[in-house]
Amino acid sequence: MELLNRSLRELHSLIKRKELKPSELVEAVLKRIEETEEKLNAYITVTDEKARRKAKIADEELTKLSEDEVPELFGIPLSIKDNINVENVRMTCASKILENFVSPYDATVTKRLRERGAIFVGKNNLDEFAMGSSTETSYFGVTRNPWDLERVPGGSSGGSAAAVSARSALASLGSDTGGSIRQPAAFCGVVGLKPTYGRVSRYGLTAFASSLDQIGPITKTVEDAAYLLNIISGQDSRDATSAKIPVPNFLDALNGEVKGLKAGLPKEYFVEGVDPEVKERVLKVAELLEKSGVSVEEVSLPNTKYAVETYYIIAPAEASSNLGRYDGVRYTYRAKEYKDLVDMYCKTRAEGFGDEVKRRIMIGTYTLSAGYYDAYYLKAQKVRTLIYQGFQNAFEKVDFLITPVTPETAFRIGEKTDDPIKMYLSDIFTIAVNLAGLPGISVPCGFDSKGLPVGVQLIGRAFDEETILKVADFVEKELKLNTVPEL
Repeated sequence: MELLNRSLRELHSLIKRKELKPSELVEAVLKRIEETEEKLNAYITVTDEKARRKAKIADEELTKLSEDEVPELFGIPLSIKDNINVENVRMTCASKILENFVSPYDATVTKRLRERGAIFVGKNNLDEFAMGSSTETSYFGVTRNPWDLERVPGGSSGGSAAAVSARSALASLGSDTGGSIRQPAAFCGVVGLKPTYGRVSRYGLTAFASSLDQIGPITKTVEDAAYLLNIISGQDSRDATSAKIPVPNFLDALNGEVKGLKAGLPKEYFVEGVDPEVKERVLKVAELLEKSGVSVEEVSLPNTKYAVETYYIIAPAEASSNLGRYDGVRYTYRAKEYKDLVDMYCKTRAEGFGDEVKRRIMIGTYTLSAGYYDAYYLKAQKVRTLIYQGFQNAFEKVDFLITPVTPETAFRIGEKTDDPIKMYLSDIFTIAVNLAGLPGISVPCGFDSKGLPVGVQLIGRAFDEETILKVADFVEKELKLNTVPEL
């Protein structure tokens, strides 16, 4: 465990000085997966044979390299959420319809990690097609929270967050459409960073809602998040939505200098319904920053109260379009008995998709249909613009915003599965960030009276990940929390 608790930069240093072999590190992670997986179900696929083979090759290569020639992730094992492509590895999206699909190519992010020497140990569990807030909709079973096995790890990147929390992954990549990196990170006591829309290529990410999806790191520390963001960021010719904006060295931002920054506390995020213990821990972070020279003031984001409704029109509409490709013709699952082509389409989709995915496809198809497009989808896009403008107005006064990540800590498995609206409200504080395309980070800020982690969310201006990483790193180092669960 001592080895698994080390930062990516420390592990890189040990490997390049030849004090640690890639095979030793890979074996330590695989052993931890073996110890914890029966309890957690954090992985859908463990690529142990591939990882061992790659590690053996890395051991041999290392003997020929000087310290300066060893790439940043050389021999370091990572896991990937199972809606991001890894070449020649099964990619299921936690669904029946893609149960046996093997990706023929790498996503841009996995290609960039591989080019820097990373070794992939497996694909993490998630809500089916990333649609959920608890990792309970997975065809492969629920993932459990390492802090309390009777509770959810959050979602949809729950498998990634649980694995990093339990140290069965050194770090992972997740995807965030409405809070799916930050909410599970908060529930599991790890760091989750959702970059600005366009900062990281989406090529090779299975599309849920294309105008909202963004890939980002889930890590043990803020430094590790910055370390990975350096590698996965940057324009990609295969993703027209990736931004042609220079990528700074995000590690340089972690200098502890927060004095003089201005923070905003949006009053709409501290209303009735937020668990008092969550509110207290988040406000303690604001106090800590204020004592350290950050000016803190209340701001207003008046249109964020419409964020959930807006999101649940736009996201299902885009999902209904994106999931139209799974029809039994081009991908893995096809119904066995059918009369004709239309019957095959219908039965394949009815049998292949889970209830939550069907629900969102139906909602999305309805809001895009003739007669309802203007009333719902077009109106939602206009409200989305108002939400974005509200953030822009706030950022004229402050440099970043401090909010809770979730209204409560991790809830019990099964507690919200019968009430989709309650489940959707789990993301009430994260959704607006995706609608506005802004960067947001969740960092642990304490525990509630049940011993469950609480996360604070820091929201920054577009393409200003540096400020929120700087502040998150400062908070993390000041609080010095023990974020390793006893499993």
